[in-house]
Amino acid sequence: MTMLAPSMLVPAAASRLSVEPLQNSSIDRILHAVRVHLGTEIAFVSRYVENNEKELTHVDSDLDLPMGPGFRDPRENSYCWHIAEGRLPELIQDPADHPFTGTMAITEFLPVGCHLNTPLRLSDGTLYGSFCCLSRNPDRSMTQRDVDVLRAFAALAVEQIEDNLEKDQRLSRLDARISGLIESSGMQIVQQPIHSIGAGKPVGVECLARFPDAMIRSPDKWFDEAAEIGRGVELELLAIQCALASADLIPSDFYVSVNASPEAIMSGALEAILESAGPRNIVVEVTEHQQVSDFAALREALEPISRYARIAIDDVGSGYAGLRHLVDLSPGLLKLDMSLTRDIHEDVARRALVGAMVRFAEAIGSKLIAEGIECPAEATVLQDLGVEYGQGYLYAKPMPIQEAVRYLKRN
Repeated sequence: MTMLAPSMLVPAAASRLSVEPLQNSSIDRILHAVRVHLGTEIAFVSRYVENNEKELTHVDSDLDLPMGPGFRDPRENSYCWHIAEGRLPELIQDPADHPFTGTMAITEFLPVGCHLNTPLRLSDGTLYGSFCCLSRNPDRSMTQRDVDVLRAFAALAVEQIEDNLEKDQRLSRLDARISGLIESSGMQIVQQPIHSIGAGKPVGVECLARFPDAMIRSPDKWFDEAAEIGRGVELELLAIQCALASADLIPSDFYVSVNASPEAIMSGALEAILESAGPRNIVVEVTEHQQVSDFAALREALEPISRYARIAIDDVGSGYAGLRHLVDLSPGLLKLDMSLTRDIHEDVARRALVGAMVRFAEAIGSKLIAEGIECPAEATVLQDLGVEYGQGYLYAKPMPIQEAVRYLKRN
């Protein structure tokens, strides 16, 4: 099977953390409040970045300004830097009072009239940037009390900035962890057999991703963290590729099931992966862990995929999809969530619900697979209710590929 490079799975822009200035509504509100309170025309937060530049991160104004968030220029061109360096005061009622401002192009360009500014320093003393309010005309009514007000609002902004920086650092660590996993091929695939409940014989396997810290963290943590940094689909599609590569060893009379979220399905990349895998007995399980806002779009995305694989809906009974949506997606298989299976032999409500699902599946031409079967009594009740297939520790735990192959051939 031809393997697709990870970079081919999703657009590059979706696979890395954004480098744009972080927008934060709390800082925007703080800026607006101080600007209105002081009666100035413009308020902004800036940060000092590489190449000795100053970058605007947040701007509040009713004016049509020539610069906005993301604008950069040399820090020496700004009042902010010279205030931080002590060459200009925090309160400038009129730039004409300070000969140094006459050497700066921004004074005439904006123009700068009244200017209040306080440096933004983090709790460890690091100079982060500046917090500024200004107007285009001089204002002799501004006093040190107004600067004190500005400083109070700036302190609130610093709290938000430090929270954002902490989040950024966490996301950077997650990104490095995900990148390291991909580059080192640290993901492994195991298979859990799926059985005919009546015959007790395996009919297929579900491919499941396992990660280096599997003893202390579930695979869902990796996928959740990848999604948090915008790389969830990338990691998910890589897992599907690895699963299909390992499935080359599975005897052809058993089907191979892989999990795919609606986002991965609608990315358009899954079809290419399935096509590259070549003809084989594949099932794509649509996971129900995330809300789908457009079932029509999901169904449309499933149409080309159905040329290469049967469609199953995973975790039926615990997710978001109503019965009408299950009909709309035309699945060949419905996987009952283990919350319906567990102790079903002791729970009349679970038996009634599963019985109704059996009739529903028959009506739409689908087969049911019960997940999480752990004891013979559960299997017996499920079989009596009409559930044809089962998966769980009663039959077999997830196992490495070579062991799964031996299991399938032996049973």
